[in-house]
Amino acid sequence: MTRTFVIDEAAALLRRTPRQLDAWLRDLPAAWLDADEGPGTWRPRDVVGHLIAGERTDWMARVHHLLRHGDVVAFAPFDREAQFKEPPRALGPMLDEFAARRAQNVDELLGLGLTAADLDRTGRHPAFGVVTLGQHLATWVAHDLTHVTQIARVMAKRYHDDVGPWREYLRVVRS
Repeated sequence: MTRTFVIDEAAALLRRTPRQLDAWLRDLPAAWLDADEGPGTWRPRDVVGHLIAGERTDWMARVHHLLRHGDVVAFAPFDREAQFKEPPRALGPMLDEFAARRAQNVDELLGLGLTAADLDRTGRHPAFGVVTLGQHLATWVAHDLTHVTQIARVMAKRYHDDVGPWREYLRVVRS
């Protein structure tokens, strides 16, 4: 099987996401942090809460589950909206928690010494069925990129009307 996923390359990006979000979001006015795309959509601060929940209960928990149980026992479902069950917090401490948990999880991942053969090991996702460890880890990276893009889109849309005719050239305010 040909794959482009390489653990060290993935870890390099995973380590940068907390720093990127910290540099981008810390100390921004609430108007940026509370921007959304309408009812039922996520604000940048909600996305950070979601990323924390993933660090707590999803990514590495599923790695260990897959290594322990293979595809015999399905992963526990991940509550994609767990952040809404948490009491409201200031964004600074949330960014700090995300950075600490992510660093710990990436260190733990690299400490497993996974091989190319390990990436082909299978587990059972509660909705998708059989998945490989490599797919799960690649999804962790793509998940980060999805939410970084989401934050950019939500924040850009604040200026949807303000950019006037340039909107034609600014896909991020139109999408």
